[in-house]
Amino acid sequence: MRVRLLLLLITCVALPASGQSPAPRSLEVPYEQFTLPNGLTVILHRDASVPVVSINLWYHVGSANERPGRTGLAHLFEHLMFEGSAHVPEGAFDTLLESAGATSNGSTDTDRTNYFIDLPANAVELALFLESDRMG
Repeated sequence: MRVRLLLLLITCVALPASGQSPAPRSLEVPYEQFTLPNGLTVILHRDASVPVVSINLWYHVGSANERPGRTGLAHLFEHLMFEGSAHVPEGAFDTLLESAGATSNGSTDTDRTNYFIDLPANAVELALFLESDRMG
């Protein structure tokens, strides 16, 4: 009985007096968008409140691009991109990022494969080098 009464009191306190929900606040995230000469589209948002950088690269490679009966290629592509590149030997990608305090991962969906890195801002050059080398 006490639990029911407490839940009823919490519900009554949480609802506005009019019985209607308050209007949702508008969310605005300022950003710049531009295209580099190589065709790469960049969306840049700066938030200087914390010294952390997030990089998220999207490739237009997903399972929707696969032929029926030949699935899994996009997911394989995602994993192969962690296997080393021209200047970064196999296994070194994650080791370099983790030693700089970064975390990284990737995912595949129907219309894209993406890779993301979250790291201290003072290591952004490392992340950009690794991503550009992987892209190459």
